[in-house]
Parts: sequence; structure tokens; C-alpha cells
Amino acid sequence: MCGIVGYIGGRSAWPIIVKGLQRLEYRGYDSAGIAVIDDGALRVNKCRGKVADLLNLVRSQPIGGTIGIGHTRWATHGEPNDVNAHPHVSMNGHFVVVHNGIIENYREIKARLAEKGYTFKSQTDTEVLANLIECLYIEQGLTAEQAIKAALRKVIGAYGLGIMCVDESGLLFGARKGSPLAVGVGEGEFFLASDATPIAEHTDKIIYLDDEQVVTLSRDGYYVSNLADDHLDPVISHIDFAVDNIDKGGYEHYMLKEIHEQPNSVADTMRGRVNPQTRTISLGGIADVLPRLVKARRIIIVACGTSYHAGLVGEYLFEQFARVNVEVEYASEFRYRDPIITPDDVIIAVSQSGETADTLAAIRMAKQKGALVLGICNVVGSSIARDTDAGIYTHAGPEIGVASTKAFTAQVTVLTMMAFLLGRKRGALSQERYEQLVESLLRVPDMIGRVLQDEAHIRDVSKAYQLAQNAIYLGRGYLYPVALEGALKLKEISYIHAEGYPAAEMKHGPIALIDNCMPVFVLAAHDMYYDKIVNNIQEVKARKGQVIAIVTRGDSEISKMADYVIEIPECDEALLPLVAVVPLQLISYDVAVMRGCNVDQPRNLAKSVTVE
Repeated sequence: MCGIVGYIGGRSAWPIIVKGLQRLEYRGYDSAGIAVIDDGALRVNKCRGKVADLLNLVRSQPIGGTIGIGHTRWATHGEPNDVNAHPHVSMNGHFVVVHNGIIENYREIKARLAEKGYTFKSQTDTEVLANLIECLYIEQGLTAEQAIKAALRKVIGAYGLGIMCVDESGLLFGARKGSPLAVGVGEGEFFLASDATPIAEHTDKIIYLDDEQVVTLSRDGYYVSNLADDHLDPVISHIDFAVDNIDKGGYEHYMLKEIHEQPNSVADTMRGRVNPQTRTISLGGIADVLPRLVKARRIIIVACGTSYHAGLVGEYLFEQFARVNVEVEYASEFRYRDPIITPDDVIIAVSQSGETADTLAAIRMAKQKGALVLGICNVVGSSIARDTDAGIYTHAGPEIGVASTKAFTAQVTVLTMMAFLLGRKRGALSQERYEQLVESLLRVPDMIGRVLQDEAHIRDVSKAYQLAQNAIYLGRGYLYPVALEGALKLKEISYIHAEGYPAAEMKHGPIALIDNCMPVFVLAAHDMYYDKIVNNIQEVKARKGQVIAIVTRGDSEISKMADYVIEIPECDEALLPLVAVVPLQLISYDVAVMRGCNVDQPRNLAKSVTVE
């Protein structure tokens, strides 16, 4: 969960690397560092804090050089401080390394190196790896590339690596296993990065490395091989987003920009897949496996965090419209409990980044057991996109804010399209109902836009609860997963303790918490549960709880009981999650801003969770 940037070419390296780290800061922001080889000498600058602190440090100590590596860290081994910050230099100064991932057997390697006289300055597994490479380089008389491969054959764990050897200062090395790493191919210059965002402004040509691949970059070209020393011919892909998409676009925060992008991101996810003239759905990414999906005995959705909540919405959708049994699992639990999986099952992995470590491990296990594995992710060329049998990209565009917003609605949009299509193919949906649902889905971007027009009122509601210490979110049916997502967003960025519950479960415990200081956010759209939700609101008010209700426009009954009401457009029950989540996103954002929190970079979190 760290960001790596590397550069080799004809330009000064440090400005390119630091700007790239700023692009990647959502991946980690407790420390940052840069190493540049300048006229044969290694220069390293690193510090605790954000990339802005590193930039101030570098500006005070200008460095030259046209080859370098940089890193922004989310701590796994060792507390965030200057010493544990990357890059890490080997004891004798031959190698410098930046690393994303975890070396699981670093303690054993460290003990063996200590016996050989190696000493360590930091608490990190990365410094151990740097010294292992150096030890093999010296003892066995290897080239830098050979020493890197020899070391990687000895380590257990995950890594994305940027490496330089001072003795071979015209070469930049990268390697990956279980942690993403990409190569940007320019004219006489090359880039390393954890994803495409730092590369996009320099070139649209990109190579996504696969596991156990090593790339050697010079100013003249690149060479990709594996740990067995086989030469490989990688595929050059094209970056499919504009640099403008990774700027704030005039908004105060990325999160607010991304909330406002949802009318477009949902429409983009449907574009070319939902035909407004014929009112049909066509999903090319799963077309080849659709017959097997139609015959599935069971669908298992695996995901983490916000993607898990999207999966819960998918469960309601698939069961109602396709009449197929669905289970939704936390990927971290699913992979360890020896689940029963058969070739008749379909596994759907949902991940914004496509690199979520637990989700990747779960799908690899499912493939070994013969299940059909599909992926839903947002990043082209990501590990999940490559490791699944088929899948669907969400087309949400880059999401920089750590707290996911537009990725959630894009994921739900994909699951909705899949459920409607599968329902029609399985004969569970009539043609008339199918066309009605498709037509309703096409109206969702406009509905989200109308909710966003109510932003000022939502901000006024948020002001009343900026000092809250706890909150409860209640929903039923399709809106229960939205309650979970609303609570998660408030926790993530405002640090207010919040919990989501099925509304009917309130009286089985959470009702004990309700008093006149407790805000209770109730998702109370006019659906089949409406009368039940009214009863739940009355139970909260009887105990002097504060009710903030998300209701269907024109509702008159709940507005008489609730302390605050936020209206959303009327829509089909199945589409409510796409619309009802938006005011909850805005409330979380507004409350966090009012509390002075760092909205885009909440404490202790990182965007792409590539370690367990």
C-alpha cells in the first residue's frame, strides 16, 4: 500500500519523481523519499510526513541526476519516521531499494545476514532485501540484475520494487510479485510506477508487469525477463484516461470532485452496454462465458470494504431478478476458511484497484477449484483483470480520494446490468419488465444529478451533527447495504464511530444506544418496507433520538417525524442504492471538512490495499 516512481532518461529526475509521488500519495502518506544517482554518487532524501515535506527537503538541498527512484509509504514494518522511510540503501552502499509489499521471511534472512556481519539501521523488511541483494552481488560476483533475481528467488511474500545499483548507474530495475508495477515507455526515457497515474502526463504507452517479472531499463530501451532468466516480450498497452482526470478540477478535494462525477461515471459505465433504442443490455466482457454464467448453480461475490457493500447490493439484485443463489463474502475470510467451491459455481471478484491482496488470493483459490471467476474492477491492466476468466471494467475513471465514492456506484451499476441481463437470459424476467428496468437504469445519472443539486441543504443538515461522537445508519432491503456504506464513509473520513444495521435489528441491541445525542440516519424511501421503516423511526423518536431521513421526493408522513429530511427522486427499488448513497457521501464529506479532517488522506488508510 505504497507508491513507487522511477525515472531514467535525459531530464532531471527529481522533479519528475516528486510530481509522480504526488500523483500516488493516495497509496500511502506517512513518509516519503527519493534517491538519485548524480555523476556516479548516490543522493538520498527522505522524511516522515507527506510528499510536500519531501519536496521542501529536496528544494533546500538541490540534486542533479537523470536516474532515480522515489517512494511514498504506508507503514507495515516499523513506525513512520525518517529512518524507516524508503528508499533503503544496502550496508556497503551498492544498492538502493524502494518496495511495496511484505517480505514474509525477512526475519530469517536478516538473521543470516547478521551472521555475515551486516548491520541494519531501520526496522523494515525492505532494508533486509537491499542487503540480501548486495550480499549475493559481492559474494557470488553477480551482475546487478543477476543479484536481484537471485535474491528474489529466496524471498517469500509480495513485492513491487524499484532498484538502482551505484556500480551500474545507467540501469534502473523493477520487479513485481503480488504488488502492481508498470513501465511507461517514452522517447529515450522510461518510467516505473505503481500505477498509470504518474506516467500518463509523459506517455500513453505502458507495460503492466506480471508476477515474478523483472524489467531492466536503460536510456536505450527495456528488457523484461522472469526469475528463471527467460526473455519475455511484454504487451504494450495504452493509457485510456486524460491527465485532467487526475487533477482536482477546481474542487477543494478529490473526494468532492469524485462525488460530483457520478452522473458521468455511471453513464460512462453504461455507455456501449445499455442500448436506449432497443432497451437491451450487452456485456462484451463476459459474452464468451455467458452460457456458463446462465447455468450457474451459485454465485459467490468476494470483495473488501466498500466493494463488499456493492456486492451486498448485487446479492439482492441477482436473487430477485435472476433467481440464483448468491453468497457475499469478505475476501479475507473466504480465502482462509476452506470454502466449498465446485465447477458449477461462479465467483465474482469486486475491487476498485484490481490489486486488493485478499481478493486476488480468493480468486486464485477459486480458479484452482474449477469455478468460473469474473472480475469487476476499475483499473485496466490490473492483476484481477488479468487473473480472472472474464470481467467488466467499471469506467469510473481514476479515483484518487481514499474513501471510495464513484467506484461504489460504478460497481453497483455493473452488478445491476449483470443481474438484469442474467435475469432475462434465465427466463426469470419477462421482456416487458426487462425493458422497464433498462429504461429506469438509463435515468439514474439524471437522478444522481438532481440529488447533487440539493448540496446546500445537505450541508446545512451536516452542520447539526459535526460534533457527534457516534451515529447509527438504518436501512432495509436494497438500502441495508447503503446504510453500511454510509456508516463506513463517516468512519473513514470524519473519525466518528458509526454503525450500519438492518432497521429491523435495531431493537435487538442498538436501540440501547439511542438518546438525545445520537443521530440516526434512516434510509426511508417509498419502497416495500416503507411502513416498517416508519415504525422504526417512531421507536427512535420515542427515545429522543435525532432522525435524519432520506426519503422519496414528496414524502409527507416521515417529514412530520424526522428532525431533518433529505429528498431523493422516486425510482425503482432495485435502483435506490445508486441514488440514496449520494446524500450519505455528501454528509460524510461535509462533516469531515467541518471537523478539520484531511478528507482525501484519512489517517491510517491507503487506497490500494495490496497487503493482508
